[in-house]
Amino acid sequence: MLKKSDYRKRRQQLMAQLGPNSLAILPAATEQLRSRDTYYRFRQDSDLSYLTGFPEPQALAVLAPGRQAGEYLLFCRERDRTQEIWDGSRQGIAGAIANFAADDAFPIDSLDDILPGLIEGRERLYFSMGKHADFAQRLTGWLGQIRAQVRRGAAPPGEIVNLEPLLAEMRLFKTAAEIALLRRAAKISAEAHCRAMRRCRPGLYEYQLQADIEHHFADCGAAAPAYNSIVGAGPRACVLHYIDNDARIADGDLVLIDAGCEYQGYAADITRTFPANGRFSGEQRALYQIVLAAQQAAIEICRPGRRYDEPHLASVWVITQGLRDLGLLAGDIDGLIEQGAYKDFFMHSTGHWLGLDVHDAGDYKLDGADSPWRDLEPGMVTTIEPGIYVQPDNQQVAARWRGIGIRIEDDVLITAKGPQVLTSGVPKDPAEIEALMRA
Repeated sequence: MLKKSDYRKRRQQLMAQLGPNSLAILPAATEQLRSRDTYYRFRQDSDLSYLTGFPEPQALAVLAPGRQAGEYLLFCRERDRTQEIWDGSRQGIAGAIANFAADDAFPIDSLDDILPGLIEGRERLYFSMGKHADFAQRLTGWLGQIRAQVRRGAAPPGEIVNLEPLLAEMRLFKTAAEIALLRRAAKISAEAHCRAMRRCRPGLYEYQLQADIEHHFADCGAAAPAYNSIVGAGPRACVLHYIDNDARIADGDLVLIDAGCEYQGYAADITRTFPANGRFSGEQRALYQIVLAAQQAAIEICRPGRRYDEPHLASVWVITQGLRDLGLLAGDIDGLIEQGAYKDFFMHSTGHWLGLDVHDAGDYKLDGADSPWRDLEPGMVTTIEPGIYVQPDNQQVAARWRGIGIRIEDDVLITAKGPQVLTSGVPKDPAEIEALMRA
């Protein structure tokens, strides 16, 4: 579990980059309506959570470097006995200070009275552009009020700066405490995948395996899945973001499960593909071995100093060569890659950053889309997830290959000594998978 001192260090690190006479504003996530008057379970905005750990909606953090009356302010809901009977306890003003180390705290209803005064006179205002549309409108109104008072001596901020890049770069590099939480999320998720493999048999429904996995998440103290669990059997494994999970699993199907838990805010992301009846067919095993070799080649490259795109390029090479060797592609490997012929079978990238968000913050290129890929560095965590998907309607290949979808995904920590696979607790060698399912 993260400590108050962890959050304090993060705030201090960010404020050191903001500079004097600046102000950073971080709103909470908004509650999302599910139907009529019921809401989805609240999940805090990752940036606000990263800097404060504050878990409640209707909140806002303000960082004011150098402010003598307190650099870290928190606006939140006041205690309300009637509402707390219905919806649960609140931290209130006292809790924001005592439990979340705010230098001062104010009722969220006082924003209109207090925040414009905090903004006025600041040279630079930091805010994450494009993330909080409703709050951005309120902020525009406050800035308009300040500008309307210029002749009376009011001083609006001279510059409004996007806070997102600064926070994203901080979040990209994980501390030891964060890595410990990621390891725990990975362990729970790996156990859940093993449980689904042991449970699986033809005749079950996809949602039954989903229920087994998510039950294990909750049983181990993980609040929820980190994303919508994917359980796709047979041709549904070729749908990259399939989440219906409502079909019956047939004998001879491969089952693709992409699922990971969120543990104390940090995500795991694992994909495994296995035979519903416990034994790979010849075609399934041939394609599976290609994907596994592609993943192993990509993981081996996950070392400091290698470019971010190199694992993907390695996966593309192995997959293209493998498909050509099986006769699903024809031609020179370099030519096939240049033409993008492999994209009919492997149409996504090989990975993404992982952390508080399953697709975590952090640039892949440091100077825009046309700049070179950044280098991998210790403390980064990325997924490695190559796949092969032979669409059921692909008339360019023999019928025996159609409808086979395979993806293998692990979470990889970049260290000075090389890659560490955090999710190694679930097998991916086909013989080991078959042995686990027999057991």
